[in-house]
Amino acid sequence: MQGEDGRGFAALAGLSAERLELADQVAAAKLRSGTPVADPARERVVLEEAARKATARGLDPVVARRVFRDQIEASKAVQRGLLQRWRAHPEQRPTGRPDLAGEVRPALDRITTGLIDALTEVAPRRGTPGCRAALTTKAAGQAVQRRFDPLHSRGLSRALASVC
Repeated sequence: MQGEDGRGFAALAGLSAERLELADQVAAAKLRSGTPVADPARERVVLEEAARKATARGLDPVVARRVFRDQIEASKAVQRGLLQRWRAHPEQRPTGRPDLAGEVRPALDRITTGLIDALTEVAPRRGTPGCRAALTTKAAGQAVQRRFDPLHSRGLSRALASVC
């Protein structure tokens, strides 16, 4: 089985970490625009797209929705944490205003495709006893490699909660 060496878990952890890094840009854009963290309309679009891509790959769309709900909730938690931090420490606020439509969303769409591919690869191992350990190991490696602070590390755990 292709996922036996952990590549699928590594991809899930890496793409989830990359998605969380983009939460920083989303938070910066929302800080500048004053828009709320929650965007139910956009969240529905993301969940529908994940379910559509999952179905096309032969993956259960319910699983995809559950995992992507976790991805969204993790991103929102990171955004809220960053906004709170920036309110308390204005000197730490980002100076730029990222382009959500032109840069961030296309990157998120690419990550969505990759996450569906990785979920498809690990699907046979999702219910096995080693699933959680393999995923946790890969996530911890990503957190160290990317020098995640506690906020982002908690977010990564949240993002991957429904995989196994």
